[in-house]
Amino acid sequence: MSNNLRALYSLKYSPFSQEAPASAFRVSPQAEHFLWRIEQQMAEGGFALVSGAPGTGKSVILRILAHRLQNKPDVKLAVLTRPQATVCDFYREMGELFDVALTPCNRWGGAKALRRKWVAHMETTLYRPLLLIDEAQEMSPTTLGELRLLTSAGLDSSSILTVVLAGDDRLSGQLQSPDLLPLASRIRSRLRLEALPPSELAETLRRLLAQAGNPRLMSQQVIASLCEHALGNYRVLMNMANDLLQNAMQREAENITEDLFFEVFVSPTARRKRKNP
Repeated sequence: MSNNLRALYSLKYSPFSQEAPASAFRVSPQAEHFLWRIEQQMAEGGFALVSGAPGTGKSVILRILAHRLQNKPDVKLAVLTRPQATVCDFYREMGELFDVALTPCNRWGGAKALRRKWVAHMETTLYRPLLLIDEAQEMSPTTLGELRLLTSAGLDSSSILTVVLAGDDRLSGQLQSPDLLPLASRIRSRLRLEALPPSELAETLRRLLAQAGNPRLMSQQVIASLCEHALGNYRVLMNMANDLLQNAMQREAENITEDLFFEVFVSPTARRKRKNP
């Protein structure tokens, strides 16, 4: 965060930045139940799915989950960073994530080494390791199929890895294809994120502002206007709010007012009509 933001608005961090801490975000009851379910599922393994349109908060859910689990004892957490990779590169990254020396050209040996590592962890902690995959719609059916087989043990009576997939509606469509139906049938927990009503978006903004250290940075009228114009989309809301904050900082305004909102987001014609109804 720039020194100007800290000096002008007494903020600990930029509340609308992608780098805002996971603890600052509001968690809906539906999402809270899903997060709790994943913690329970780690004792069983298997797949979970977070789905929704772009900008509805799928990545935020994964960040919150990782934040809650990262300091828990006996939890092995890994995040796949290249879902678009080929099967060989998928094995390379899995080996690095789980500290296993793999030869990508030897899938049988790689799968055996990974499974041995997961079983050993499971036997000593009673938890399955957890793998988070964001943008999972970019994974090929072949890689997803490989992952399904990799996590299954005991003639499909046991799952030795917990996997949370997050992806947009393309992933939901892909899971209905014949090649991926076996994986879809193994999804034990689901969270579907929809467009949010303005009231819930407003709660999100208020929490972010309070957690960042300045709950009065925006007037209630500005919060209401932002939430009405965000079309229920979390990412749109954050981008608009950040645009307002940058404009306020450029003007060295004491706070973000409704006049600034209209200046930034409303056309000159509409502003004239507002002043002269």
